[in-house]
Amino acid sequence: METEKVEVNLSSFYRLLHPKLAVLITSLNTLKDKPNIMTLAWAIPISRNPPLLLIGMAPQRYSHELIAGPKEFVVNIPTVDIVKETLFCGKTTGREHDKFAETGLTPLPAKMIRPPIIKECVAHLECKLHQQIAMGDHTLFVGEVLTAYANKDAFLNSKFDLEKVKLLYHAGGNEFAILNSETVTPILEKVKE
Repeated sequence: METEKVEVNLSSFYRLLHPKLAVLITSLNTLKDKPNIMTLAWAIPISRNPPLLLIGMAPQRYSHELIAGPKEFVVNIPTVDIVKETLFCGKTTGREHDKFAETGLTPLPAKMIRPPIIKECVAHLECKLHQQIAMGDHTLFVGEVLTAYANKDAFLNSKFDLEKVKLLYHAGGNEFAILNSETVTPILEKVKE
């Protein structure tokens, strides 16, 4: 591999951290009782106890107001089986589109909160808003995970079965990547103390 470095425009610095797991955030317009879906790649766990995750979202997004108001959202994990729907949900606004109706995705009742889960997704994390922080041109929503669940045959021994599950990773623009099922487990020599 070539070792010469090239300068990366700072407006694209975050792409050096891609591909990132793509997720579908469901939220609810409580006045109209209308759910919405947003595609997002800026989602990370930040605490195990309490179970907290962080999603970064621009304030002009429709989902921003739906999370900031009712203070609930679901992080749904899509697979390659719904890549077209995942892209559609990232390219259209819920202010003007009913994304469930237009994609054919199925809303199902969540276990503990009002926004629905997406049936076609392989896993779900139901969250209540723990904290909201304005940070630069985005808002950081810290969600407390109230419950998390996955398809029985997809998540074994606390990890996804990569032979069966092809998770989506946002590579940039309209492109997504998937992992192959090969894993690498390095063996370290015992370090002397």
